[in-house]
Amino acid sequence: MEENNLRTLSVDIGGSGIKVIVLDTKGNPITERERLETPKPPKPKPVLDVITQLTASQGDYERVSVGFPGVVRQGTVETAVNLHPDWIGFDLATALSKNLKRPVRVVNDADMQGLGAITGKGVELVITLGTGFGSALFVDGKLLPNLEMGHHRFRKGESYEEQLGRVALEQVGHNKWNKRLGKAIASLYHLFNYDYLYIGGGEAKKINVDLPPNVKIIPNITGLLGGINLWRE
Repeated sequence: MEENNLRTLSVDIGGSGIKVIVLDTKGNPITERERLETPKPPKPKPVLDVITQLTASQGDYERVSVGFPGVVRQGTVETAVNLHPDWIGFDLATALSKNLKRPVRVVNDADMQGLGAITGKGVELVITLGTGFGSALFVDGKLLPNLEMGHHRFRKGESYEEQLGRVALEQVGHNKWNKRLGKAIASLYHLFNYDYLYIGGGEAKKINVDLPPNVKIIPNITGLLGGINLWRE
């Protein structure tokens, strides 16, 4: 098939849900987004089986992009804090390519979300609020890989993820969680001096603090839409 007609299956693997959609070459959706719960325990084979199951409703596609919640290097998983230890060292790109019989590219899920959100100008930081706390940093559109800001110390001896992940939200409630988020936004600004901060993920809809003008909430589907950029050189 000609390059300008290639369709991309975009996959977003999360701690609570796995989502798929097919994009045209401009990155526009051409199917309805489908979602299934992330299997418990979230080991590699059950997750791959769910992805294969989801593709049944997506029609034809020629290549696959995957956002994974952890550090990924050349298609192989290095960290998977919110999934299962069996992922460590797992060659996700090769395994999924064998399952789907298509070429597969895999990146960190926040990186893929950022690729769907950024303008490509200046310092742009992306954080995702979901089961965990994802992050991606771009300078003039170029990704600085494997940031994993969520596991860095934030406050009271705890990391950003420990203070702002889903477990923390359920423990402390919306008001306190939002106050923490406001402090995190200020902390990250002083750390990175970003031009723009984009906030995505499933819990972004819970935000009810006043945001600075250079902070924007992005829709959850952005994590899928960014998949087209894995195939743009």
